[in-house]
Amino acid sequence: MTPNKKLRLAPKHVYHQRLWKSAAFGISIMMVCLLIGILGYKFTIPEFDWYDSLLNASMLLSGMGPVIDAKIVLTNAAKVFASAYALFSGVAFISTIGILIAPIAHRFFHKLHIEDTNQD
Repeated sequence: MTPNKKLRLAPKHVYHQRLWKSAAFGISIMMVCLLIGILGYKFTIPEFDWYDSLLNASMLLSGMGPVIDAKIVLTNAAKVFASAYALFSGVAFISTIGILIAPIAHRFFHKLHIEDTNQD
């Protein structure tokens, strides 16, 4: 196998394909995570409609924190779900950022380590 220092950078169209694949994969992960949150909030807090569930799930998933009215009394199941979803959301968000940044970082580090063949 040829060392990576000898390989040239991938053409721009290949790099752009990698970016789009990473973006599509990251977005699909976030959509699944958001769906889990929406369903969890909807079925553990009966006072929430679908819009309240979407709002709370997306706020938690983005790291902003929940938006729960102080008048709503949370059941133990709702509290357990909200805390588990908060931990899950933090990991999912950071992992997705890593997936999105991976092709950019890969190209950057590959470019730094390519051997210069134009030496005199």
